[in-house]
Order: sequence, then structure tokens, then C-alpha cells
Amino acid sequence: QDNSFEQFIINYCNEKLQQIFIELTLKEEQEEYIREGIEWTHIDYFNNAIICDLIENNQTGILAMLDEECLRPGTVTDDTFLEKLNQVCATHQHFESRMSKCSRFLNDTSLPHSCFRIQHYAGKVMYQVEGFVDKNNDLLYRDLSQAMWKANHSLIKALFPEGNPAKINLKRPPTAGSQFKASVATLMKNLQTKNPNYIRCIKPNDKKAADVFNEALVCHQIRYLGLLENVRVRRAGYAFRQAYEPCLERYKMLCRQTWPHWRGPARAGVEVLFNELRIPEEEFSFGRSKIFIRNPRTLFKLEDLRKQRLEDLATLIAKIYRGWKSRTRFLLMKRCQIVIASWYRRYA
Repeated sequence: QDNSFEQFIINYCNEKLQQIFIELTLKEEQEEYIREGIEWTHIDYFNNAIICDLIENNQTGILAMLDEECLRPGTVTDDTFLEKLNQVCATHQHFESRMSKCSRFLNDTSLPHSCFRIQHYAGKVMYQVEGFVDKNNDLLYRDLSQAMWKANHSLIKALFPEGNPAKINLKRPPTAGSQFKASVATLMKNLQTKNPNYIRCIKPNDKKAADVFNEALVCHQIRYLGLLENVRVRRAGYAFRQAYEPCLERYKMLCRQTWPHWRGPARAGVEVLFNELRIPEEEFSFGRSKIFIRNPRTLFKLEDLRKQRLEDLATLIAKIYRGWKSRTRFLLMKRCQIVIASWYRRYA
């Protein structure tokens, strides 16, 4: 119920993870249709970049203003930090405070004077400003780092590389907020280089009981995880897409014109294949480099046809092999019979 600096930076990390999820799924999904020249109706979805900017902007972000309060001379308190937020973020649509120069929340009794509220992607969260400055200013000073670096234990020494006398840095140690921001940036950079796969888990109840579904809890998680937007984009688009070459290679056995070899461009081969199978035109679209299939049932149909065709081909191969084996045995027996008969007639 009482959210302080720790919960604030945790929620900031959650916002960044949600942002990369949006960029790598919803945004990339729609941009791929544009790249491939597929006719597409844009689906609006909420992009939480505006919330991330509210927190991490280098000039007007909450973390930047918190660092500025920690570094400036004079009397610095949590109240002065909140006052600074009220001045800079008053007009931001995702920031709420009773003390801001914007009078929208002046009569909001659910928002105490010593708190501010951020409308996160998952909903509104209220933060107690008390302790923000002290917790952000919790620095690991240079002499402590040097003392830990002198430890005989290799692990402890590795945990404090900034204590190495050969790498003396006269700058002020970074604040907790700036360190966390740098760590999140490194994490995001690492994730951008990967091909992530997402598993979204829904908790049906808080009691860990079987066969008990809390509808309000489930609906909240669905909204929080962005599943509605993801499903909306998926249903409006195409369930399956594949480059022409592997698609033709996988399903060419279903058409006499493409089996066993297709002499021509892969796209032309896929067009001939789909026309031969009489798949409805609304079920697929041809992109610049990929074939897009709208309904999973169409893909299941192709897989069933391929499975049946493989069985037929296996039966054909077995039939031809058995015929070859029987004919080879027959010819061998025929030659042996001729040899035996010729020798018998010689001595008869």
C-alpha cells in the first residue's frame, strides 16, 4: 500500500520491459505488413514510451530531477523534490499531484499532499515521496570501495572494481537511481539483440487454489499484460507467414506441377501450388518475400494434406521397392533355371 523509491524503480523497469514487448510484437507486427506491401488497416494501441520518458528523460525526467536535488547545494528535502516535480511535470498527462500548479487534482482527497501519482501502463500507482532523496543518495563512497577491493577473497574483490587504485575516478559516485537507469539501459540493449519469446502467465486467484477463478484479478492481468491489444492485432492480421523458398520446399509435394522439382521463381511456384489446392483468395496474401496465411485452419489443412501425401509417397516407395525386389528375385531364379536346364540337356 505504501510505495516508495524501491517500488518506483521496479515499476520503471516494468515499463521498460513493456515498452520492448510493444516494440518487438505489436509495432513490429504492423511494420512487417507495410514492408511486405500487404494491405493492412492500422490497429491503434497504447505506446507507453510517454511514461518511460516521464521517468527517464535526461532533462525533465523524474530520475533526472531527483539526481539534481541530491547534487545541488542548500537545504534538500523530499518536499523540495516534490515541489520541483510539481513545477516541471504539472501538465504531464500521466503525472498527478495535489500540490502542482495544475489545479486538476486540487480537490482529489484520495491523493495526499506528500504523494504523487503516476498513471502507469497497468494503472495508477501512488508514491510516498518520503525517503526518495535519502534512498537515491545512498552512495558507495570511494574509500569503502577501495577497502573492499583490497579483500583477499576474489569474489568480493571482483564486486568492487571501482576500488582499484589504478582506476581512481574523482567524480562523485553515481546515485542509486542513475545506477539503476544504467542497468536497465544495458538490459534493454541486450534484449534488442535477441529474438525473445514471451510466455504470459495468468494467476487465477491469490490463494493458489485449484479450480478457483477470480474474474476481476484475471481481467486486471489481461489488461496489464497487454493481451487484448496483442490479440486484436493478431486477429486483424495473418496468423502465419513464411518465406517463399521454405514454403515451396515444404508443400511442393501437394501439386503435380511443383513436384518433384520446380524450375522457376519460388513465388511463382507457391502461386501455382495454392491455385492447384483451391485455397480461397481471402485466406492468403503474397508479400514481397513471404506468403501470409490469415487463418490457422488453412495452415492445419496444408499440414494434413502434407501428412497424407507423405503416407502416400511412403506407400509408393514401398510398393516400388517390393516390386523391384520380387522382379530381381524372379530374374535370378529364371537365369538359374536356364543354366540348370542347359546342363541337364547336355548330359541327357
